[in-house]
Amino acid sequence: MAVSGLSNSLIEALPFAVVLIDANARINGLNGAARLLLGGSLEGRHYLAVLRQPELSGCIERALVERQTGTAPFLRGGTGEYDITYRVQAAPVQLETGPGVLVSFEDTTDLQRAGQMRRDFVANVSHELKTPLTGLLGFIETLKGAARDDPAARVRFLDIMEREANRMNRLVSDLLSLSRVESNERVRPASLVDLATVLGAAVTALRPVAQMRGVEMTLEQGKAVALHGDEDQLMQVFTNLIENAIKYGGAGGSVRISVARHPPGAGFRSDYVQVDVADRGEGFDPVHIPRLTERFYRVDTHRSHELGGTGLGLAIVKHIIGRHRGCGLRPQSGKGRHFQCKFRCRTVCHDLFVFNQRGVMSGLRIWRAEAKGRAQAANGVSLSLSIKTPEAS
Repeated sequence: MAVSGLSNSLIEALPFAVVLIDANARINGLNGAARLLLGGSLEGRHYLAVLRQPELSGCIERALVERQTGTAPFLRGGTGEYDITYRVQAAPVQLETGPGVLVSFEDTTDLQRAGQMRRDFVANVSHELKTPLTGLLGFIETLKGAARDDPAARVRFLDIMEREANRMNRLVSDLLSLSRVESNERVRPASLVDLATVLGAAVTALRPVAQMRGVEMTLEQGKAVALHGDEDQLMQVFTNLIENAIKYGGAGGSVRISVARHPPGAGFRSDYVQVDVADRGEGFDPVHIPRLTERFYRVDTHRSHELGGTGLGLAIVKHIIGRHRGCGLRPQSGKGRHFQCKFRCRTVCHDLFVFNQRGVMSGLRIWRAEAKGRAQAANGVSLSLSIKTPEAS
């Protein structure tokens, strides 16, 4: 590099790409991050041969000629769906060889994607609300006009209006639920929840829906499992998964809910519990699986609307599982719909502290057999004893 050793050390220490351009519009130096971005062996080349995007080259020229600091976007083709977007700042500096320009590249891809997600979300919500609202306005206009004196048409239109109003109500409720879940996603639940109780309540609540569609539900679970969680949110997770299996599994089918406990593994350092919800419906085309938990994503839009879906249920489920530090919602391809989620089991312990006459504390820790211990006793309780000895006088 043509820059001094100190300048070289400084720009190499920067966590983002930096390029130095001298008064002759030649690249005077760049750091390792810039070489990864633009390529190596660029020293001495004209900056226009390397940074060919017009808005960026104009920003650099103004910094060279007019000594004005400016910013411009810089796009690089990414390996995925989105381009990699940089916010580039060109600032005039004084080099050892004379005036120059320091060009820095800040990766703003995540910000751009977040902005696009917000725009898509607003557009989707507007579309989801506009459709039933348009229908309601049309039916109101009809009832005021041609159908005013037609009792049969009035009853039919009012039934449709009620259905559309309920659809909007479900959408607003799911939006509020999603907002609450996202606001608390990084707050780990502290309450201890019995998983069997939550699953049993969800199955009981949905049994009338299953009977109405002729669907047989089977709940398979072993011993009681406790975990740290929010009971209402876990109820929402399993209600959503089971209700989807009932609705989309087909009339006269079956839904199987199974709970299995596993030793450490699959990303868990302690025992974990796996809950599977499976039906015998049509299943998913593998192309849909990566997007199932996106907001408003539907495999079959028409069928989802007919069955009262809002397109937000699995997005809510994903965020709740994330809050519970679960292993995520994993749809399985193949015959029928099969969803799988995993949670870390909870080991409950109690500490008993005893002080003798000399003030020596003995600690007795009792671990309940709600998770397998390394030294679990035959009666289901393992003991761990720790003693603090008195300091030498």
